[in-house]
Amino acid sequence: MPETEPIFTTYLETRIFRKKEANKIMKKNIVVVGAGYWGKNLVRVFNQLGALRWICDSNQETLNVFATEYQVQTVSSVDEVMQDPKVKVVVIATPAATHYQITKEALLHRKDVFVEKPLSLTVKEGAELVELAENKGLVLMVGHILNYHPAILKLKELITSGALGKIQYLYSNRLNFL
Repeated sequence: MPETEPIFTTYLETRIFRKKEANKIMKKNIVVVGAGYWGKNLVRVFNQLGALRWICDSNQETLNVFATEYQVQTVSSVDEVMQDPKVKVVVIATPAATHYQITKEALLHRKDVFVEKPLSLTVKEGAELVELAENKGLVLMVGHILNYHPAILKLKELITSGALGKIQYLYSNRLNFL
């Protein structure tokens, strides 16, 4: 594939292959920034795909554990991974208050970005990031794990149809009964 194509095109295409075949296609060009509560899952998946180049986290203990478990480069400095020309994608799973700044820095360094929700804490910052990605021809993808979940789709249908009346407040817990 030409280098100008977004890396996530390749990632999504690998879903149709078995893990072994996916590993032949993927290059180690992804950094996961934030390896805590949710980031550890992203680290595991990108490592299984053979695409993980760096793990970046502010917690040195976390980095030591992952360095041993996954045999990849670890670093606590976001600046260091942004300077690596082999990094094509930055995956962000840090506290929400840091999303805007890290995403903006990645885009300015010409990296495609996958950022967990929320993209930013304000609409203005979010719009700025979308415009920046569009102007640079980069992929900016926001986590959306539940957007297409059957329960969420049904709830949206019920609300839109008015079957539930006027919604004043909505609260939900995601539970696993298996």
